[in-house]
Amino acid sequence: MKLTGTAANSYFRKPDPSHMGLLIFGADPMRVAAKRQEAIAALVGPQGEEEMRLTRINAADLRKDPALLDDAIKAQGFFPGHRVAFVEDATDGLAKTLTPTLSDWQAGDAQVVVTAGQLTAKSALRKLFEGHPNAVAIGIYDDPPSIADIEQALARAGLPQPDRDVMDALLSLASSLEPGDFRQTLEKVGLYMQGETAPLTIADVMANAPQSAEVDVDDVLDVVTFGQAEQLGPVLRNLYAQGVIPVTLCIGAMRHFRRLHVVASDPGGVGAGIGKLRPPVFGPRRNKIERQAGQWGRDRLERALTALTDVDLQLRSASTAPQSALMERTLIRLAMMTRR
Repeated sequence: MKLTGTAANSYFRKPDPSHMGLLIFGADPMRVAAKRQEAIAALVGPQGEEEMRLTRINAADLRKDPALLDDAIKAQGFFPGHRVAFVEDATDGLAKTLTPTLSDWQAGDAQVVVTAGQLTAKSALRKLFEGHPNAVAIGIYDDPPSIADIEQALARAGLPQPDRDVMDALLSLASSLEPGDFRQTLEKVGLYMQGETAPLTIADVMANAPQSAEVDVDDVLDVVTFGQAEQLGPVLRNLYAQGVIPVTLCIGAMRHFRRLHVVASDPGGVGAGIGKLRPPVFGPRRNKIERQAGQWGRDRLERALTALTDVDLQLRSASTAPQSALMERTLIRLAMMTRR
């Protein structure tokens, strides 16, 4: 059986203990490992490894000694509870070894969890699990985390659900970080917020986020549209250090605010406006644009576009004023507009 999307995420949170096996595969080892940890923890509980109800088998060792998995599946432990035999780094070459073992599986045997790298649709390992009536195969792809994924991560870190603007910032952060780095960031935020009664803010998140030397124009625009004027200086310095010039930043800002203006000006509302964008936007980026357009409104967006047009003319003129200072001053004004 093959699972995808919401059904797959639900299965990781609550795997069926009566299933014979679970195959998790994907190109990103960190994403695969995170989902594997979640599934195994749900099956054996926090004490499963200490109580020897989890057996780890490396694929290379299993190829040398196929009996390792048979022994792990049939072995009876000293402690009661569900048992798991985990096979790591499997490849298609292991499908023939796994086939007879899985065919002999019976209720009460240890459940088999197998992880692998990227597998094609013709993969023998995928066909083995997808075609088995009592097994599950789930592929992990490099899609950005959804709001549901982040809500689950927040709950695991002991954090309440934040306001929408904070969730937008978390979506942006999750899309730019590796899964392990994002998980560690939320854990740090959880520790940082212990004992606090005030709601989580964007500043709290960014104070615990990894500091990256590489930024792009979208990072600057996020700071502006979220009203984080105090963060503009460091972000702009990093952007300019990478060779981006103020004119390029201004062009990017005008393009972004024009898009927000199109969405906010639609007679059918923001939801109708965002559906008319070309090229279309999807996922977290769509949610962010919809939120920003709703917060800014048509009138403020028109004032923002006027300010950007004025600075664009100055940047392209013969003026001797420092271009970076002109651009920074305009962006600060725009960021302050979100607080009014």
